[in-house]
Amino acid sequence: MPNVTNIEQHQRETYKLVEKLISGDYNDPLELLKRLVKDIVDHKGFEITGGRVWEYIPEENAYELRMQYGNVEKIPNNYRVYIQDQPFLINLFKERTMTKVETDKLLKEKGIKLYSVTGVGQIIKTKYGKFYKYLLGFNAPEIKPTFAETLTIISSVATVAIKNIIDTIEKQKIREDLYQAAQIQRGLFPDHQLNFYDYDIYGVCIPDSEVGGDYFDYLQVEEDEIEEERLGIVISDAASKGLSAAIQALFISGAFRMGWSYSTRMSDLFSRLNKLVYKTFPYERFVTLFYCELTLASNRLVLYVNAGHCAPIHYRVDSERIVKLNPTGGLLGILENQKFKVENIRMHVGDILVLYTDGITEAMNQEHKLFGEERLIELIKKSKELPSKDIALNILEEVNKFSSKSEINDDKTIIVVKRRET
Repeated sequence: MPNVTNIEQHQRETYKLVEKLISGDYNDPLELLKRLVKDIVDHKGFEITGGRVWEYIPEENAYELRMQYGNVEKIPNNYRVYIQDQPFLINLFKERTMTKVETDKLLKEKGIKLYSVTGVGQIIKTKYGKFYKYLLGFNAPEIKPTFAETLTIISSVATVAIKNIIDTIEKQKIREDLYQAAQIQRGLFPDHQLNFYDYDIYGVCIPDSEVGGDYFDYLQVEEDEIEEERLGIVISDAASKGLSAAIQALFISGAFRMGWSYSTRMSDLFSRLNKLVYKTFPYERFVTLFYCELTLASNRLVLYVNAGHCAPIHYRVDSERIVKLNPTGGLLGILENQKFKVENIRMHVGDILVLYTDGITEAMNQEHKLFGEERLIELIKKSKELPSKDIALNILEEVNKFSSKSEINDDKTIIVVKRRET
């Protein structure tokens, strides 16, 4: 009976050897397996004559030759071994490694009499059974009993290596997709600075990752349109995270712009947008959105609708009064039929209106305390003499300092509207 210590030592040595054989940078599982087969055949300790890599073709229920190496007559490229002709392969999923006498006529003619085969890589489920994505087959005039155990170790290590290659490829693909999504999303945002008659406006969005669910925009009537001049400002926050949130933001931006361009009444626009969100995003419906419209009326009336969004802060400089523009309707998409009211404020000279997402007030420090509305209001008051850009950047700087050591972060968006003296 073999000594247990010797068996364990043999397993460890085999494991280290296989790890060494597959070390290196590989971008393709087949590239790794081809190199592995070559190294095993060339390794004198294994006493192997030849080796092959086979790949499972589900639609054919067969394994197709991908590579052959060693002192064996050449097998035709892309030669297939069908499961119906080699029924033992159905049980390979459970056994993982088997040693068999060759029965395939052509392979026997090429000099393959006795071989060991092992499954490698992901498991493919078909109506015929479960099959490994790849097979490694090795032949020799005589195959040592320990080689089957060696092959099982080789299979395990190679499968992990293949998984790492696939994960790396998928992550790279995700990174590339996120980069493209981020480029598209950045294209949605307008220039930060905008001057609209006696209004000084500055907006900025900082996503927590490559893409986010915050969105803002400035909407202006084209110059050749015959209509009272107005400027729309919209800010929105999708409840989901990452790419799904970015998709919602992209949808909202397009839908809102389209509805706005038709000069629909604000209340009707929100009702229609709400139904679209409800029907389009059945599982991630929650979207908050605030929209206000600056007009050139003599009293500088500002109309607004707030669909469950963080209440923007209106600072009346002459009275140092703070007014919060609270929701005038529910979050978009919660209920199919909702009504949204239009409210208004007046912007006097020097007044400041701050629109923001919850990434500002809900930013946390390392003690899990929120930045909060009070800190935001104090910053607005301290910055009242500054232009909109400096107010916005000061707020972002303070929020970032406050939350710099926190592990919890969110997208941060802020728009500052200030009325200047004419």
